[in-house]
Amino acid sequence: MKLQLSLLTAVLFFMGGQAVEAQKAKKDTIQEEHAIDEVVVVAYGSQKKETMVGSSTEVKAKQFADRPISSIGQALDGASAGVKVSTGTGQPGSSPSIQIRGIGSYGITTSPLYVVDGAVYTGSLAAINPNDIASFNILKDAASTSLYGSAAANGVIIITTKSGKKGKDSFNFGMSTGYVQRSIPEYDRVNVHQYYPLIWEAIRNGRLASNPALGLAAANNYASIVLVSGNTAFGSGVLKTNVFDVDPHQLVIDGVLNPNAKLKYTDLDWQRPLMNTGFRQNYELNYSGGSNTTTYFTSVGYTNETGYLIKSDFERFTARLKVDSQVKSWLKIGTSISGVSSNGNNSVEGVDSNSSYINPYRWTRTMGPIYSPYAHDPVTNANLYDNAGNIMYDAGSGRGADAAAGRNVIQETLLNKDLSKNYYIISRAYAEVKVDPYLTLSTNVGYDIRNNRRSTYGNKIIGDAAPGGSAEKYSITDQTFTWNQLLNYKRKLGQHNFEYLLGHENYKFTYEYLYGYKKGQIVDDNDELINFVTPTTLTSRTDNYRKEGVFSRLNYDFNSKYLLSGSIRWDGSSRFSKDVRWDSFWSLGAGWRIKGEEFLKGSSLISELKLRGSYGEVGNDRTDSYYMYKSTYTLGYNNAQEPGILFGFLADPTITWETNKQSDIGIDFGFLNNRISGSVEYYKRVTEDLIFQVPLPVSSGVPDNNISRNVGTMYNRGFEFSLNADVIRNENFTWNINANASTLKNQVTELSNGITEIISGTKKVSVGHSIYDYWLRQWYGVDPADGSPLFLVADAYANTTAADIRTVDGTKVTTNFNKAKYDYSGTAIPDLFGSFGTSITYKQWALSAMFTYQLGGKTYDSNYAALMSSYSQGGALSTDILNRWTTPGQITDVPALNSSTYTSSNAASSRWLISSDFITFRQATLSYSFNSEILSQLGLAGFKVLVSGENLWSKTARKGLEPAQAFNGTTSNRYTPARIITIGFNVSF
Repeated sequence: MKLQLSLLTAVLFFMGGQAVEAQKAKKDTIQEEHAIDEVVVVAYGSQKKETMVGSSTEVKAKQFADRPISSIGQALDGASAGVKVSTGTGQPGSSPSIQIRGIGSYGITTSPLYVVDGAVYTGSLAAINPNDIASFNILKDAASTSLYGSAAANGVIIITTKSGKKGKDSFNFGMSTGYVQRSIPEYDRVNVHQYYPLIWEAIRNGRLASNPALGLAAANNYASIVLVSGNTAFGSGVLKTNVFDVDPHQLVIDGVLNPNAKLKYTDLDWQRPLMNTGFRQNYELNYSGGSNTTTYFTSVGYTNETGYLIKSDFERFTARLKVDSQVKSWLKIGTSISGVSSNGNNSVEGVDSNSSYINPYRWTRTMGPIYSPYAHDPVTNANLYDNAGNIMYDAGSGRGADAAAGRNVIQETLLNKDLSKNYYIISRAYAEVKVDPYLTLSTNVGYDIRNNRRSTYGNKIIGDAAPGGSAEKYSITDQTFTWNQLLNYKRKLGQHNFEYLLGHENYKFTYEYLYGYKKGQIVDDNDELINFVTPTTLTSRTDNYRKEGVFSRLNYDFNSKYLLSGSIRWDGSSRFSKDVRWDSFWSLGAGWRIKGEEFLKGSSLISELKLRGSYGEVGNDRTDSYYMYKSTYTLGYNNAQEPGILFGFLADPTITWETNKQSDIGIDFGFLNNRISGSVEYYKRVTEDLIFQVPLPVSSGVPDNNISRNVGTMYNRGFEFSLNADVIRNENFTWNINANASTLKNQVTELSNGITEIISGTKKVSVGHSIYDYWLRQWYGVDPADGSPLFLVADAYANTTAADIRTVDGTKVTTNFNKAKYDYSGTAIPDLFGSFGTSITYKQWALSAMFTYQLGGKTYDSNYAALMSSYSQGGALSTDILNRWTTPGQITDVPALNSSTYTSSNAASSRWLISSDFITFRQATLSYSFNSEILSQLGLAGFKVLVSGENLWSKTARKGLEPAQAFNGTTSNRYTPARIITIGFNVSF
C-alpha cells in the first residue's frame, strides 16, 4: 500500500527574530508519529537538543506566564540546578542577583551576561515585560558560553522574545490584581513593660562591677535614679523618656516594674505607620498572526505595584512590535522594537544605607518600645496637631543614645522624596541571505538606549538637609550597540552532519552622567533646582567601552550518536592596554548518545541516554573601571577660583581579564518514554588572574593604599542533579514532580606577590579557604559563675595573668574582646541548595507550586546582634534577651546585662553566626480553563481564570532571619522581599 506523507510545521522557538522550525512526519494511514526534533537556543543560533554537548537549561514562557513578577530575574529562582539567587528586595520592580556555578570572581562582577534576541543587554531586567518573553536559556559551561568570550565567565542567560506565528490571527488580553505584603516576619522583641526592668538591670550590674564595694542596695538605688531622668548627683538619665504615669525614680524598684504604673499613651509602634498592605495590578494585550511570508507580534502592557512600605512603588508601560518577513525565497528580514517607560518612588537602599538615620528598616526594627514617633502634650498626654490639623512628630530630644535622638524616620520618610523615571528603547534587526542550500549569511544589529532621571529632595524640617532643604538631580544615559555578521554552513553527508559558524562582532557602550546638588530651599512644594539657592555640586562625565571579537564554531555528529563541538573566539577589550587587550577563548566538547546505539534503539525502558563532557576557557573583563590600565586623577578639588586635581587611581598597565577554565561532565537520561528524565553533572571552574586590591605602604602616597592586580587563583566545583517525572499521565489527569539540587565547593589556591591574606569585614581570603569563609573572634559562651561574656583567648595573651584572662572547664578564655582569638568560623556557602515542585492538571484545572531550599552554611546575623545588646540605651531588644544570665551557676548563652562589659558582649564574633538552612514556598498558581467547545460558540478561543502567589511562606533557623539576602552570608537592614497574591484572567479571541 502506498503511504502518503504530509508535513506539519511546528514552530518551536525563536532566536533573534528568526523562526526556528521543526517538522514532524505523519502517515495518513498509520496512527504513528515520529518524535519532533526539539530545538533549543544556543549562542548565535539554535541546535537540536539531542546533539548538544554543553550544559544549559531552558525555561519556557508557560512556566512563568501566570506569575505576578515584574522582572524575569524573579523567574530564575529555582529554575535550574547550579543557579543560586540572592533574593531581590521588596522594592517594587527590583531584580535579584544571580550566580551560576559558584563565585566567579572576588573583586569584580560575578553576574551572568544577558543576551536579548542575539544582542548583549546591559539594562535593567525590569525593563523587559515578562509576558513578551518566549523563553530563556541558562548557559552554564564553556561549551555553551565560549562564543561570548571575555564576558562569559559567569555564565550566559539568553532571553528570547515572542514572535508571531503563521495562520489565524490571535488576540489575547489578560489582567490580574492583588495585594502586596511583607513576607519575612520581624524579629520578636520585648514590649514596653519588659523593657525598663531590663535596662535597669544592666545599669545596676554595671554599677556593681565598677564599684564592688558599693553594695546591692546602693546600686539598685542608682539604677532607679539614672534609668530615665537622673539627678545632679548621678548625672543625666539613660532612657530620658518615661511613658508610665509614675515618678521616673520609682518606675523600677528592685528590678521590678512599679505595679501601679499605667501607660500614658500607647502609640509606640514605629512599623505600623510605615508598613502596610500594598497593591498590584497588571494588564496585558497582544495581537499576533501572519501569512506564509510575514509574521507579526505586537503587545502593550501596564504594571503598577505599590510596596508594603509607604512611598515605594513601580509603574511601567511597555509597547513592542516584532515583524519577520520572507521577502524572497533566499532573503528573510525582521525587526523588533520595544518602548518602555517606568516610574517609581524609591525606598531607601538598606544595604548602602545600613546604619543611616533615614533607613526605615533599621529604625522601625531597633527603636526601643518606649518611644512614640508622635509629639504629646506634657500635661494631658494627648497627641499634638499643627495649625493645619496634621499630627506632629517627636523630634527625638527625649530619647536615649541608641534611639536616633534628634531624628524621626517616619516623618523624614514622609517628607523626603526619591523619584525615578526611566525610558528605554530596545531594538533589534536582522537580515538572512540563503546563498545556497548549505550556506547562510546573516547580520544582526541591536541598539538599546536608556535614560534614567532621578530626583531626590531632602526636607528642611528634620534630618540631614535641615534647616535649609536640599535637592539632587541625576541624569544617566547609556547606549549599547551590537553588530554581528555570521556565516553558517550546514551540510549532511550520509550519516555525517556538519555545522560551521564564522562570525564577527562589534560592541559599543557609552555612559553619560550628569549630577547637580543645591541647598537652601526658597518656597515650599517645589523641589526643582531653580528653587534652591546654593549650588554645592555640579558634575558630569562620559565613559566609553568598546569590544570586538571574531569567533568560530564547528559542530559534528554521526547519526546523532557521536557528538563533537569546538569553538574559539578572539576578543579585544578597551578596558585594558593594547599590549594585553586581545586574547583567545575556546572550548572543546564531546558526547555519546547511547540511546542511538542499536542495542538501545528498541528499548521501551530507556528513552534517552547521553554522556557528554567539555573543557574550555572564557573570560571576565567586567571590572569596576572602564580604564583599568590608566592611572587617573580626580577633578573638582578647587580652592575658590584656583583649580585643583587629586591623584585618584594608580593603575597596573599589565592588568587584564580574569580567565575561567571550565570542565564539565554530565549524563542525561530518560525512562519510560521520558516520563522520568533528568541529568547528573560535575563541573569545575578554575579562575586565574583574579583581580585583587594589593596593599601598598602608606608612604607610597597612593589613594586607598592599594593597587589592582591579577594576583590570585581559585576554583569552584560541584555536582548538579535534575529530575523530572510524570507520576500520572493520562487524558484527564497528569501529575508531575520536579526537583534539582546542587553542591558547591569554593577555594582560593594561590595569592601571589607576597600576599598571604586579605581581611575584609567578616571574611578573610587566604590559600586553602573559600572567599566566603568567616574570620571572626571566637565566642566561647557565658561564664556560669558571673555571667561574663567569654572568648577563646588569642595565643599572644594565653600565658598572661591579667584579670580578664581566666580558665573555664580547662579552657583558657578572656572576657576582653580585644584579646580574643580570631579564627575561621565556617562558611556562607551551603552544602546543598535547589528547588522542588509539582504541577497537577485535572481536566480544565491546573495547579503548580515550587519550593526553594538551602542546607548548610552560616549567616552572620548582624540584625539580630543589634537587638541583643547587654546595655541598650534606647534600642530595641530581642525576646531572647530574657534568657540572660542572672544567677550564679545558671547555664545560658546570653551574658548578664551589664553597662560595664557590654562592649565585649556585643562585639563582632562567631556568636552571631546561625544556620542558613531554609525552605521557602516560592510560588504557586491555580487556574481553571473553560471548555473550548463552549467558548467557540461565544467567539472565544480561550478563557482562563487564575490565582497566583509569590513568596508565600518560609522557614528559617530564626524568626526574622533572611538567609538568602546575600551570597556572602551577611544581613543588613533592608527592604525584605514581598509576598504577592493576585487573581486574574486571560482571554483569547
